[in-house]
Formats: sequence, C-alpha cells, structure tokens
Amino acid sequence: MIGEILKRYDDRGTLRDEDIRYILEHEEEVREPLFRKSREITERHFHKKIYVRGLIEFSNYCKNNCYYCGIRGGNDEVVRYRLSKEAMEQAVKAGAAMGFKTFVLQGGEDPGFPDEEITRWLHAIKKIDPEAAVTLSVGERPKEVYAQWKAAGADRFLLRHESYDPEHYKKLHPSNMKRESRIQCLKDLKDLGFQVGSGFMVGSPYQTVENLVEDFRFLKELQPAMVGIGPYVSHHATPFKDFPSGSVERTAICIAILRLLFPKANLPSTTAMQTLAKDGRNRGILAGANVFMPNLSPPSVRDQYALYDDKAAFQLEAAENLEELKRQIAELGYEIVMSRGDYLDKES
Repeated sequence: MIGEILKRYDDRGTLRDEDIRYILEHEEEVREPLFRKSREITERHFHKKIYVRGLIEFSNYCKNNCYYCGIRGGNDEVVRYRLSKEAMEQAVKAGAAMGFKTFVLQGGEDPGFPDEEITRWLHAIKKIDPEAAVTLSVGERPKEVYAQWKAAGADRFLLRHESYDPEHYKKLHPSNMKRESRIQCLKDLKDLGFQVGSGFMVGSPYQTVENLVEDFRFLKELQPAMVGIGPYVSHHATPFKDFPSGSVERTAICIAILRLLFPKANLPSTTAMQTLAKDGRNRGILAGANVFMPNLSPPSVRDQYALYDDKAAFQLEAAENLEELKRQIAELGYEIVMSRGDYLDKES
C-alpha cells in the first residue's frame, strides 16, 4: 500500500487525505520507504544543507493561558523576564560574529512589551546586519501591527495554528482564545508578504489521527513557507501535567509527510525532538527537516523560557556549541549552512 501511495505521489505531486490517514495508522509498515522518499526530496532541493537560525527568546511573559504551556499567564512558578534592547543587540552581534544570517525573535504574547519596541528592535537588527533575515514569533496581533513590523524589516513570521479542528482547539486553549482569530492572523501575514510559518504539536492531549489529517489539509490550503512541528512535551505546572508527552517517532513521520506535501518549504528539527530523545534532532533531519535553531538567548534566562519540562537548551542546541554541532551534522552526512536560507518558492 505505501508503495502505491508513493507511486501516486510521483504522478500527482501531492498526498490525498486518505494517503495521510493510512500513513499515520501504519507507521511501522511505512517508516523506511517514507523516510527514503522524504530524504530524496529534501536532498534534491537542499543538497544535504541544514540551515541554522539564531533563536533569541526575549520575553517569557504571556497573557494567554494555553493548557499545555509552561509560560502560561497563570503559572506563578515562572521567574519572568524581558530582555533589554542592549541584551538583544549583544545576542545578535554575537550571532553575527558566528556567521548567523537569520535571527528569530520569540516571546510570549506579552502585553507589557510594546509593539513599538519590537519595531525599534527590528531597525536595530537591520543596522547590525542589513543582509540578515529576521523572523518574529510573538503571536496574534492586528494586521496593522504586522504591517508596521514588515515595514521595519521583519521578513518571516512563525505562528502555529496548533489545531485546525475547532473542538480540539477548544480543548487546548481557554475560551477567550479563538481558532478563527489565529487563522485570520495567518491570512493577514500572507497578505502582507511575510514568509509565513505555521504548525502544530504532535501528540497533544485529545489529538486524534483525524485531527492531524485536518491539520495537514489546512496547511495545504495555507501553503506556508515554513512548517514547525514538534512532539507535545508535558510541563508539571499546567492543567495537562498528567498527559504523556508525544512520540518522537510519530513526529518524524509527520515531518516526512510535510516534506512530501511541501518539497521546498523550510522544516525545522525542533528542540522538543531533542528534549525527548538524545538523537531527536538527527531523527528529524533524516525524516526531511532542513533547519535547526541554536539558542542565542543569554544563558541566564534559557531555563526561564520553559514551554515544557527538561527543555534542551545548553548542549548542541546552544549557539556557543556551533562548531561541535557542525561536526556532528557532518558525521550524519549533512552540512551546516550559515546563509539566510530563504523559501525556495518556485526556484529549482
């Protein structure tokens, strides 16, 4: 059956919902042929190059109370912080000296961090390196705010849709958070010309195979430049503390599906993969991922940006260990590339 699916993929250039459903329900059978195909596609377009982005987690304040997240507003165990502009610039300059050409500014939906301050930060980063790409991952905002950030130099925006199914979305989020608002933000970002990234957690509480099929269907409609997925990882101070973490293996299967659906999109192997398995990063790459995001945040705050327990952030996930990361990726047969790694779009 998987052979027929992959042959049909060759003919059609896509996967049908029933193909995705079959893959998710027959992981053992499909794993090896699926990974061979996803690697073949990745290597055709990216030539065994892994792009790195410097991740700066600048604020762990968040107004939201998502039931799965360790920095949810209702968690009073968190030691909250906001980086100063000077600390951000120091992190960017350190990253630029290492050769990074993409910086990712990630934070909670922090009402105490003015939108105008992010605009100033964008101008500052472009002064440090006018050729660098800047990605924002700061949640839902009005379209006019996104437009200001685009004008200030933001190139990309990451906003996971988390779950396309309305009922599942409600199970993951409090009632004041609306799935429709998240979807509208993604549409606004595309309208404004951002390279847009979305995604979801694999194995989140109450998630079904049908939920995942719907997520893939939505992404096919959205046609993102990037898709970031990772296994759900539990956090002890959330309402979901007793739910088991997701599967690295199923996440790798989902990365492979994404590579078949989006041959030229940027797909990261996420820190959550490495948190749950010592070879998680490599397993993501071997499934079709072509991006990794070493952490440039000041070491003193990395523990506080804990979306989940036992987050990997100090070993090969840390930018200061870049040379060792390059060595290990080379042993895997791939090459770390420091260029911007823009979305290939229609280029070959």
